Amino acid sequence: MNSVQSTNSQTVSSITTTGITAKKEAENTQDRFLKLLVTQMKNQDPLKPLDNAEVTSQLAQISTVSGIDKLNTTLKLLSSDYEDSQSIEATAMIGRDAFVPGRSIQLEKNAAIAGIELAQPVDELKVTISDSHGVAIRNIDLKAYPAGISTIGWDGETDSGAKAADGEYTFEVSATQGGKDIKVNTLALGSVNSISHGEQGTLLDMGKLGLVSLSDIKQVF
Repeated sequence: MNSVQSTNSQTVSSITTTGITAKKEAENTQDRFLKLLVTQMKNQDPLKPLDNAEVTSQLAQISTVSGIDKLNTTLKLLSSDYEDSQSIEATAMIGRDAFVPGRSIQLEKNAAIAGIELAQPVDELKVTISDSHGVAIRNIDLKAYPAGISTIGWDGETDSGAKAADGEYTFEVSATQGGKDIKVNTLALGSVNSISHGEQGTLLDMGKLGLVSLSDIKQVF
């Protein structure tokens, strides 16, 4: 059984267990209310029996609590289903590359890839790549780019014509449309090594890029 099948099996088991537990809690609460009401009626003072209004009030309380319990049961099921769905989605990404917000670009064998995200098309794009000391070593002028996520590449060549050494660099991007500056979101490329669960939800370990939220994944390759 592979990891995705195993996760699917665990998901079904988790949802089933959550549903049974929540249902039992609701039923137990309603049973306690009914038992208390019956006991109260059995031990009532014959000379001062419960009037209809009081009994109706007691039953209304049972109905209200039962409704709240059913609502809580539904919310628990929805929450569990959402978390399990996220786990399955994240598990399928293990071993694959993905774009996440960041400015890191990794040069290996004269090739490096990064990404950008634009809210609108631009007619000019400028990429500046810097070394570990923050010194700019390459400026790349690009033309028009469409809205959405796009990939940009670097051949490892510096402005002087020399080849940069393999390693980690940073990049910045500026863009204009009709002479006006346009915001650019930079995206770093990394590999998903593993997933974990915590108070912040499902997190993906992307090595040097650190732990990122599933919602931060912009594109998977």
